[in-house]
Amino acid sequence: MKNLSLGLLAAVVLVSCQKTEIAEEQKPAFKLSDTMVKQMELDTVRLRPVRSELMFSGQVVSNGDQTAKVFPLVGGVVENLKVELGDHVTKGQLLAIVRSGEIADVQNQSSSAGTDLAIAQKNLAVAEDQFAAGLASERDVVLAREEARRAAGNANKSRKQLGIYGVTADGRYAIKAPISGFITEKNVTESMQYTDSNVDHFFTIANLDQVWVMANVFETDIAKVKVGYDAEVTTLAYPDKHFRGKVDKVFNVLDPSSKVMKVRVRLENPGYLLKPEMYAQVRIENTEANQMLTVPAKSVIFDKDRNFVLVYKDRQHVETRPVTILKTVGDYSYVNEGLKPGEVVIAKEQLLIYDELND
Repeated sequence: MKNLSLGLLAAVVLVSCQKTEIAEEQKPAFKLSDTMVKQMELDTVRLRPVRSELMFSGQVVSNGDQTAKVFPLVGGVVENLKVELGDHVTKGQLLAIVRSGEIADVQNQSSSAGTDLAIAQKNLAVAEDQFAAGLASERDVVLAREEARRAAGNANKSRKQLGIYGVTADGRYAIKAPISGFITEKNVTESMQYTDSNVDHFFTIANLDQVWVMANVFETDIAKVKVGYDAEVTTLAYPDKHFRGKVDKVFNVLDPSSKVMKVRVRLENPGYLLKPEMYAQVRIENTEANQMLTVPAKSVIFDKDRNFVLVYKDRQHVETRPVTILKTVGDYSYVNEGLKPGEVVIAKEQLLIYDELND
């Protein structure tokens, strides 16, 4: 009876083992499909300098080195206004025409100076002829020559004044653009009457090929921002666009009311997307001397309160590896432990593969 029981038990165990082997044989081995291999991206675990970043609020302003204010040199009445706020102008372009009594006085002085010069030159010629004929003394020639020199100086001064004012052929004062750029400020209207004492500047012209972003740095972060640090700027108008530049000036004074220090970031401005007075978010990056292992931030999978990456060896061998992340800065995550330099991780479509591996 005992031998019969042992025989039955052995038979049951044998059948069970055979079923397990059959089940294992029926379970398909893991293998990435051709489609998945084409869609996924791979990246290598590598050492990179450790970066830190700080976020600040800021404002876009025009480049002060490429900005010019246009002042009227004389009082008068604005007869013809050629530009409006926001217009793009080129250097030398006519902005406005002014009728001015001061210009008329300068023109009269120039005309008189020209007449005086002609008379002085005629008198000098006569004195020289008379001296040659013995009818005048050398002193008379010297006096006539000095008078002609003074008259020439006055005439030249009047011509230069008219040249500075940019007087047109009909005697109007032409205001022209000193640089190329956009009209960012306009304080003049057509038919406006003004004097040189009751008006400030007519226009502000700014070249917006390059702009500044002024970031507000609080006292606690002053020591963490230095000239030369990389900066990334985003705006409300273009939330998906990232403008790259560098910190090129730290203003070593604090605003007495807000207690912030200004830091200037210089940016190229293709397409004139960045406009003065825009609100901006400024991310300033500091690259430290030490290095750590990094993986693309998008490759990290957070599940069950832990971080994982998929380590790729070949299409049949993909390992779910737990990792410890120190921090993520920009596009990279810094790994404290769990990976070795040179290992390959899946950086795209890793969630689909992770789900398949861990069902």
